[in-house]
Amino acid sequence: MPYLKKLKTILQSKYLFKFILIICIFYAEIIFFYFPQKSKYIGNEKEFIGIVTNLKEDGDHLTLEIKEKEKLIVHYYFKTKKEKQKFLKQIELGTKIKITGTLNQPSNNTIPNIFNYKEYLKHKGIFFLIQANKIEILSYHQSLFYQIKNITLNRIDKIDKTGYLRTFILGDKTIMEQEIISKYQENGISHLFSISGMHISFIVTILLFLLNKITYHNKSKYGIISIFLIFYLFLTGNSASITRTTIMFILFSINKCFNLKIKPLDLLLCLLSISIIIDTNLIFDIGFQFSYVISTAIILCQKKISKLPNRYKSIYISFLSFIVSFPISIYHFQKINFLSILFNLVMIPLVSTIIFPATFLVLIFNNLYPIYEKLIFILEKINAIFYCIPYGKIIFCKPSISMIIFYYLLIILSIYKKKYYILLGIVIFIHYQMPMMNQNLLVTFLDIGQGDSIFIKTPHNQGNILIDTGGKIEIPKEKWAQNKNKATLTTSKIIPYLHSMGIKKLDYLILSHGDYDHMGEAINLVNNFKVKKVIFNCGEFNDLEKELIKVLDKKKIKYYSCIKELNIDNNKFHFLQTKYYDNENDNSNVIYTKLDGYKFMFMGDAGVEKEKDILDKYNLSNVDVLKVGHHGSKTSSSIEFINEINPKYSIISVGKNNRYGHPNKEALNNLEDSKIYRTDQEGSTEIKINKMEDKIKTYSP
Repeated sequence: MPYLKKLKTILQSKYLFKFILIICIFYAEIIFFYFPQKSKYIGNEKEFIGIVTNLKEDGDHLTLEIKEKEKLIVHYYFKTKKEKQKFLKQIELGTKIKITGTLNQPSNNTIPNIFNYKEYLKHKGIFFLIQANKIEILSYHQSLFYQIKNITLNRIDKIDKTGYLRTFILGDKTIMEQEIISKYQENGISHLFSISGMHISFIVTILLFLLNKITYHNKSKYGIISIFLIFYLFLTGNSASITRTTIMFILFSINKCFNLKIKPLDLLLCLLSISIIIDTNLIFDIGFQFSYVISTAIILCQKKISKLPNRYKSIYISFLSFIVSFPISIYHFQKINFLSILFNLVMIPLVSTIIFPATFLVLIFNNLYPIYEKLIFILEKINAIFYCIPYGKIIFCKPSISMIIFYYLLIILSIYKKKYYILLGIVIFIHYQMPMMNQNLLVTFLDIGQGDSIFIKTPHNQGNILIDTGGKIEIPKEKWAQNKNKATLTTSKIIPYLHSMGIKKLDYLILSHGDYDHMGEAINLVNNFKVKKVIFNCGEFNDLEKELIKVLDKKKIKYYSCIKELNIDNNKFHFLQTKYYDNENDNSNVIYTKLDGYKFMFMGDAGVEKEKDILDKYNLSNVDVLKVGHHGSKTSSSIEFINEINPKYSIISVGKNNRYGHPNKEALNNLEDSKIYRTDQEGSTEIKINKMEDKIKTYSP
């Protein structure tokens, strides 16, 4: 037919899909900047009716995703084990529920450079969280889709409690232990647990094999497979990688069945354009970013790959995938494992040819599960061996967007001309050394709630100090109510922040005293981050400090107590020792130091008695930055002490709406002549100093 020939000619145009992609990118920019997404809620609503689209329980904590006017995240805490069991028996995906509770906006990120939960939810079209007081089930009328998904989930959960079946079949990692997931991430092989082209290729291969037994008609075969993949796409929750693979297969099928002869790269550009039109927020999805850069690179290098001997093809693809995903990895995670190139050569064949096919067999024949357990055991053992290899794990400071663009320009040049790989290697090395080149002194008062944690970085990264770790006292719970995958301050805030700054180790961890809100995370920190030396305060060690010392001894980390002075990168840190106090707070390490000409004073939880003794023993005045004692309580920051030291800036580390009423009004009045920064209002406070000027930056909630 003439119109079909004309269509083929148009579709085979060299610049058509490139032009369409440019138009779609401009469309996305217009949507983002001129028509930003807004919530349909005011914020004062108290009752909500919606359909459950996702469900997760961990101990006494229930998290639901519901769809009403828009997507909402619901948090609810079970009061008893009986209530939890009864509720979970009743509720399932597709259930219509009524919720009574309050709407809360997710907080902005108050610590620089780390994962921003509010932005993450925004790109998913979620603007509010519901803190539920009551949940009522209204109806169980479900679509065929939800019925099939619930049947699948129930069967999976009856067979397997580890979460691997859920992960490999539905891409749902909610049941897997976070510690196990973290090890796969550290090794650079966590992508094996995202439903991707590898998984879809296996499914397509099986379906083609079965359909070839029934018909040789390509249009029928590819049509049936496309319908199945669309259904599977919705079943798995529309992840970016499976969306890409499904649409790509449909486009490939159309191209093949109608003999359109569209080039693979043009098909990918067409797919990218469709994805942007469907959901512009997809470009912020990490899986989407990884998926497209790797797919594009493999297509561009297809000729080169085809010329390689078969035994080298997988090595080259692994190396190529690592290189092109490198800028995205260091932007989001600041941590990369160069040995992942080798790890993937082992793990990809194991997962794709043995474990993933076995997963579907177990789903059908559950009596095969004992064999599957052994396979998972082997997988975890291999991963544990890889995890124990210390080499290859490298920390990079978080790059700017312009640096990411520069990286990809070099990568594109390297793909076509090998000599640019040398330049790329030089740039990677310079990027790695950037913290050493930074001439600024940095002091950051981290917002970790009701507690203290202060990071100090001297110029050229010659000294990295953390004063206190913060910590939250957890109320003991019954076994059924304990949360398995609860994030800690260390893993969710402190270490990600340190990594984003390119910090590989702490020279000193200084603990002001033994209170939980000052050192509760110390054990987690030394177990998950390299610490050279630890400094304790004067006085007897409490139980928490003794537990930490056991860990330090095991790890052969040096520790000291009741010291008077530290010399770090030619900066003297004076520990203002006075006498022994019955009050643990007054035994806090009080530190005075002059950094690049700026006077700092860190008070820990020291109260008025120690303040008086310090004034009697030391000659202090005109302090530039004061870390206010005891979170601004009425037991500290006496008017006599404040008048004497006369601080220019006063930093109060305090939790929002804390039960202690910190900071106290009297303390605030005493500090009124200084510029006051509160972590509950301003978020983390960052002081950057060089020889020319000082700059204070805050990160408001």
